[in-house]
Amino acid sequence: MYAQRMSGFPNYVNNSDGLPPPYTKSREPRSRSRWSPKAWTRKVTIGVVAIAAVLLAVIIIAAVLGSRANAYPDYSPLHYTLVDTYSGRTFFDNFNYFTGYDPTAGFVHYVPRETAMSEQYNLTYAGSDSAILRVDTSETAASTGRFSVRIESKKQYNSGLFVFDILNTPYGCSTWPALWLTDQSNWPERGEIDVVEAVNQASNGNQMTLHTSKGCKMDVKRKETGSSLTKNCWNETEGNAGCGVQGEQDTYGQGFNANGGGIYAMEWRTAGIRIWFFDRSNIPTDIPANLTNTSAPNPEGWGKPLADFPNTHCDIHNHFKNQSIIANIDLCGTWAGEASVYSKEDSCPGQCTDFVSNNAQAFETAYWEWKSFRVYTASD
Repeated sequence: MYAQRMSGFPNYVNNSDGLPPPYTKSREPRSRSRWSPKAWTRKVTIGVVAIAAVLLAVIIIAAVLGSRANAYPDYSPLHYTLVDTYSGRTFFDNFNYFTGYDPTAGFVHYVPRETAMSEQYNLTYAGSDSAILRVDTSETAASTGRFSVRIESKKQYNSGLFVFDILNTPYGCSTWPALWLTDQSNWPERGEIDVVEAVNQASNGNQMTLHTSKGCKMDVKRKETGSSLTKNCWNETEGNAGCGVQGEQDTYGQGFNANGGGIYAMEWRTAGIRIWFFDRSNIPTDIPANLTNTSAPNPEGWGKPLADFPNTHCDIHNHFKNQSIIANIDLCGTWAGEASVYSKEDSCPGQCTDFVSNNAQAFETAYWEWKSFRVYTASD
């Protein structure tokens, strides 16, 4: 063989047929990237899937919690109609008088209608302009408890707009007054709504509270001007404190009375329970001053309520049923008589029961005076 060289042609060496070798592109082997799923081991794949599932769960939970935090019921206006008016000389004819052992362990004897209206005690009486319920101030040695009154409306309600026109609220060491609604025979299953309540000197103002069976909480978005207290309404939590809202000092007691009282309006509907307070100089124009006026108020224009209990985490319809309007003045008992409240918080003297027994004159400020109760209902 010999080497053949020609100008402009390549030199083909050791090619028996004299043809050029086929062209091939040189390729270096490439390693797979660690970020490529094809390069992952089974353990790595499982780990990545688990992390993705956790991230997705976190995103979903965050979205749900954000939605709950902003959830709020529809309080669209309802058309109300006046159904009941409690006023004038027949005010107490609409109520039954509770007698017997006080359910809250008060140092008190709740007397029947005949005793309460007798000339000797005169604990409940009504005129053309107002009705009064008070504690006995005649017995100077009430060693087993002092006479007082607890009334419960004969009619029960399942919703409505309740307008309470109040001229005077009771106060004084050992007193525990309340204006509230419940079905006492089925408590707490059918709930309790405390519209006006305070103890002793009532220096903290009015407290509005719900008490329920299990499954009603107020750890939700609320639109209110009062200060939220405990948020679980279930009676078996916090020593049956309920879920309360505290008003300002002049919403009850001496300041309230000195201002001529005012109006508490409570709206109870499927969407929630709301309570407004209006002092005597700021009553909305759509709450008629004249009791012969049957036109219905519209809470839509009243602004934020003092207390707001929305149905977000509480089925209002199922927790509150067949409620009677109740008004009473208890003495001592499980709240007013508690040492941490009676002695320390309210600076009342001695033992609560001793004070009740031996200080008849101290109860001259312990009386309710109401101008009227009006109840409106609507289709909810």
